[in-house]
Amino acid sequence: MVTLLLPQFIDAQCAMCRAVLESGGNTETAEGINNGIVYLMAIPYVLVAGLFYFVYRKMRN
Repeated sequence: MVTLLLPQFIDAQCAMCRAVLESGGNTETAEGINNGIVYLMAIPYVLVAGLFYFVYRKMRN
């Protein structure tokens, strides 16, 4: 809720991540950030899919 009221703080963190990635020297850092983004994106979808699977199985029986 606070981030909706203060959007300038969201931009600051995005700029910090971009600065780390654009610094160039360390590709492991960029790969780590990209993996973190994928994990953060995938976990809610997996949880919701699991919930729908269990509801479907329960309704089918």
